[in-house]
Amino acid sequence: MDDSKLFVFLLCLFAQFCISFSASDQVNSFQSVPDLEKSMYMAIDGYPCVRLLNLSGEIGCSNPGRANIVAPVTRFKTANKLAEPSALLVSIDQFEDLFARLSDDADFSRHVVGVLVESGSQLPNGLKGFSPDKKFPQAEFAPYQSGKFEWNPTGSGLMWRAYNFPVFLLSNSSTLALQEIALRNEKREKSYTVDVADFDLVMQTTKSGTRDSETCLREQTCLPLGGYSVWSALPPIVVSSSKKVKPMILTVASMDAASFFRDKSVGADSPISGLISLLAVVDALSRVDGLGDLDKQLVFAVFTGEAWGYLGSRRFLLELDQHSDAVSGLDLALIETVLEIGSVGKGFAQDDKTFFAHSTKESATNGTLSALKDALGSLKTKSIKISRASKSNPGLPPSSLMSFLKKNPETSGVVLEDFDATFTNKFYHSHLDDLSANINSSAIVAAASVVARSLYILASDKKEINNSVLNTININASLVKELLGCLLSCEPGLSCELVNRYIAPSASCPSHYVGVVLGEPSSQPYPGNVGDVPRFLWNFLADKTAIPSKNTSSACPKGCSGNGEMCVKAETDGKGVCVISSTRYVPAYSTRLKYESETWEVLPHNSSDTMGAADPVWTESNWDTIRLRVYTVQDTRFDSWILLLGVTVTVLSYIIIVISKAFITKALKRD
Repeated sequence: MDDSKLFVFLLCLFAQFCISFSASDQVNSFQSVPDLEKSMYMAIDGYPCVRLLNLSGEIGCSNPGRANIVAPVTRFKTANKLAEPSALLVSIDQFEDLFARLSDDADFSRHVVGVLVESGSQLPNGLKGFSPDKKFPQAEFAPYQSGKFEWNPTGSGLMWRAYNFPVFLLSNSSTLALQEIALRNEKREKSYTVDVADFDLVMQTTKSGTRDSETCLREQTCLPLGGYSVWSALPPIVVSSSKKVKPMILTVASMDAASFFRDKSVGADSPISGLISLLAVVDALSRVDGLGDLDKQLVFAVFTGEAWGYLGSRRFLLELDQHSDAVSGLDLALIETVLEIGSVGKGFAQDDKTFFAHSTKESATNGTLSALKDALGSLKTKSIKISRASKSNPGLPPSSLMSFLKKNPETSGVVLEDFDATFTNKFYHSHLDDLSANINSSAIVAAASVVARSLYILASDKKEINNSVLNTININASLVKELLGCLLSCEPGLSCELVNRYIAPSASCPSHYVGVVLGEPSSQPYPGNVGDVPRFLWNFLADKTAIPSKNTSSACPKGCSGNGEMCVKAETDGKGVCVISSTRYVPAYSTRLKYESETWEVLPHNSSDTMGAADPVWTESNWDTIRLRVYTVQDTRFDSWILLLGVTVTVLSYIIIVISKAFITKALKRD
């Protein structure tokens, strides 16, 4: 009897302990499944390399199949051997070494299932340059045969290859977290846990097996690269006006950059320094009286998609051929000369502070070069120089002017750059071409000053110009600095006062990746289908080049129905202002694509499109989500021990139950 009472007492004590433990556990339990997830997984901020396609295949990065990739995080070391599939953590100065080894060492590459690239606020010591583009970017579009010339000596060409594993550039904070994790994994020899990276970079084109642009567009698993270029005229061109149409001087710049990592395409020097210079030129000339009395019409264009086969400039020329609404008021035959503002942000990197004028033909561009030198002379400075580019160069550097020259070999044009024979920008088309290390605002102001005054000289058509007039054309250096902060940094980024004066941006951090074409291309697109930067440029140029509308009482935008009228700043307060301007959007996408019945179709090559044969027709794969996270898992050996222990406990429990049952039965019978 005493034994049975003792047994019952122990059972009650155990039950009370279980209830107490359960209550304690309830107090500390998670409130929801997301809470549990947050405790288990660490979300990692980063910038992915994504899958792009063309008519002949793929480039970029993707998980190899439909499933996530999970692998332990390991630091890359030049001499290490991998015993298991791993996600390699690599510094930017080892990036090219890693990918070279992946190409040369098949056994090593089989074990690399993901790459995590470190970032930092400062460049690593000894990093002389990093450019994943080719040594001659887009050589296939050049109007001359010198494909082996090296405009970009630091170019590796890595961004033009296909990788069947995910690659992420980490944010600064995530870099620190992953460095700690990799170090922890290195010390785990006797540990039963390991920290792994979970890559969710599954591309729709990979899932569906659509491996080129034509197939994926047909199956609707991708979208064409492209967006919207913007052009404007100063003063506005009134289409129905009885005034005689003037010859035109076209000034151009680019707004899109490229990078190995999709959303980290900054392009501070190449091409955004040129874009900011153009905007400063428009601002300066907009304050000059009497532009309408000059002999020539000033036109400004900012192209997008130039990093991907000169999509913007080529489509612009096609729209001119077709006399579409997007270029109403313009005539290709009236464009007398083209002046392109290229990379000018490093013009003061050299001691002599020299800008270089790359021209099409010496005889055809003498007037432009003369105007540039006259403009420089009016600035009365001896520290800045304008030099003609070396005659040993094979021709124009990679630029939008190539499209015009391919269209018409007799085109008169000049590209103003901060280099002569090779890029001064050692980080061309990389995420390192940023505001912190790569440009000088004074150089941009100087380039804009020369261009603004030279345009006035050209528009005056060789008439004697009083220096007092040129001296009124001055660049607003504060505007240049403000634009640098708005377009090239996250603080303030697109949340800056200048941008918010015109639009309501969707994000603070600007990205100059071209993006994809959403919906049907149009000269009057739905604002949601246009990126933040093109929308800002459209409003800024429309505002600066406009003349006030007489229709001040009408509601905007519905009341802006007069000839040449449009509504600017409508996003900021829902009201906007009616002005008269010639500012237009021009769709930018491959000239070999046609949008019809809500689908894209690849057109056969047209012999009249001189650059169409080289057009790769770039597209970007669709995806559901892109995610990177890390978490801790147990070693498989430990799992085996746990299984064995579980089986042992189960067997022992069964034996104890049988013995206990026999003991209790015997005790009850005794009573």
